[in-house]
Amino acid sequence: MPSIVERGPVIVAVSSGGKSPVLARLLRARLETLIPAGYGRLAFLAAEFRDKVKARFAFAERRRFWERTLQGPIAELVFSGRDDEARRAMQESLDDTRIGFSGGEVSLIGAGPGDPDLLTFRALRLMQQADVVVYDRLVSKPVLDLVRRDAEFIYAGKERAMHSLPQDDINHLLVRLAKEGKRVVRLKGGDPFIFGRGGEEIDTLAAEGIPFQVVPGITAASGCAVYAGIPLTHRDHSQAVIFVTGHLKDGSMDLNWPALAQPHQTVVFYMALLGTEILCRELIANGLPAATPAALVQQGTMPEQRVLVGTLETLPEILRVSDVKAPTLIIIGEVVKLRERLKWFEAAA
Repeated sequence: MPSIVERGPVIVAVSSGGKSPVLARLLRARLETLIPAGYGRLAFLAAEFRDKVKARFAFAERRRFWERTLQGPIAELVFSGRDDEARRAMQESLDDTRIGFSGGEVSLIGAGPGDPDLLTFRALRLMQQADVVVYDRLVSKPVLDLVRRDAEFIYAGKERAMHSLPQDDINHLLVRLAKEGKRVVRLKGGDPFIFGRGGEEIDTLAAEGIPFQVVPGITAASGCAVYAGIPLTHRDHSQAVIFVTGHLKDGSMDLNWPALAQPHQTVVFYMALLGTEILCRELIANGLPAATPAALVQQGTMPEQRVLVGTLETLPEILRVSDVKAPTLIIIGEVVKLRERLKWFEAAA
């Protein structure tokens, strides 16, 4: 009996001729990860336009049209659930005097906290189709290694007081590359909509009429906390979680400290390594006990992961005597106490 991958009218069967059914099942599972669920809807869309395409193009042009359509922006519209837009784009491409859809598109992809196994299927598929990849400093090398090998790579990383490209330049770079007809992947660490400036970038794309889609990623707070064995919420300790950016401004942190210093919640600080002493001092000054558990996670989810645990009172001194480097994440709250018995991920020695 073959192992079946079914996507509407599209069916793929794997058979070992009875030699190894388990191997056939494993291959089917592998194919499931490579074939998006939207392929069935894409097949129905192709069927809807098949006669029109046949009437519009000669055989050789027809083949090129379908090749570009079934692996280009129209297909991506279907895969992202925007079937009506895909239908309109298909009709526009038929009405165009050019053959097929020649414009580019941008995929804004969350690369997760570092471990490449945490990428989504959609992210991996788009990365392997990219003509050019614009990537940030926090995107790990193992993730970059999964990008299509002959793609062009453009580094757009940011570090404190040192930006390789200003944000406005990145926005316009994405527009220019897409207008050149390229499939552009904008690759960001974590999730593009959580302290990733993804909203600013797609706002520019929308204003310029550039097709785009956004692929969520596992944000650093979730990935690093899980790999550190620290649940962000817990019925006995924390009924809320807050994500906060720790970027310093004029030597201080302009944050709502009374709101962050409430009990029974977890506060996660992004990009706060240089401001650790300030945030610990302010949380204590606004009512949190000095003994409140606190942890810093360095290079979370990666083999090099380190977790340093202390309290609001002791964490700054722990970091002073430790060789800590970005990327880091700081977790404040009673849930940190659970790490000792819940930690499961052992980083490399």
